[in-house]
Amino acid sequence: MRRRFHGAFRRLPGAVDKCLQLSYFAMQSLNRMNSLDKALSDISSIRRQVAHSTEFRGYGPVTLASTGILAFAAAGAQALRLPDSANHMLTYLSIWIVAAALSAIMIGIEMYARTWRIHSGMADEMIRMAVEQFLPSVGAGALITLALVRYVPAVLWMLPGLWQIVFSLGVFSSCRFLPRAVAVVGAWYLLTGLTCITLGDARALSPWAMGIPYGVGQLLVAGILLFTRREKE
Repeated sequence: MRRRFHGAFRRLPGAVDKCLQLSYFAMQSLNRMNSLDKALSDISSIRRQVAHSTEFRGYGPVTLASTGILAFAAAGAQALRLPDSANHMLTYLSIWIVAAALSAIMIGIEMYARTWRIHSGMADEMIRMAVEQFLPSVGAGALITLALVRYVPAVLWMLPGLWQIVFSLGVFSSCRFLPRAVAVVGAWYLLTGLTCITLGDARALSPWAMGIPYGVGQLLVAGILLFTRREKE
């Protein structure tokens, strides 16, 4: 019994050493992982800072101009097929929601392709930043539309003006990473939106109360982007 006890006692220092070595190895591995996580976090932070200070070139002037033409086309379709918009609000909403969805799809597809081609390594961060700037205004516009349609249909004539005002906020928010002159486009949408609201009745549902603001606004931003980029080149 004593021999067994002494043998176990003699092996105890070796076991303790092994435990200490394993603990030291675990602590070193944990420290290395923490250092790696910190390094990755620092790199991500640097990428965000660089992205925020870089002019976003994912919006293509040709596609933006095409969405302006699409707005004129939607207004023309409304003028031909819907002479009395106030009494056919579902059709009116369908025309402009489809036009907005097509425009968003066109812009989104080109933005993705252009951003990966031009911004390469920072593409993900640049796309995320662009979407974050405009997404709140899009969400607000959708919620306002749902609220008015569901609860106060008597004031649906206000929608064109509210859409343009909310859209102007998205443009102003995006000015931080676009040419400064784009602020003029935000002011244009704000002015046209307020003008629609001051009409005070169903006249705000005129085809051109949407066609002119969005048609001219999109052509204007396309021209600004094209002109500023040619200057820099």
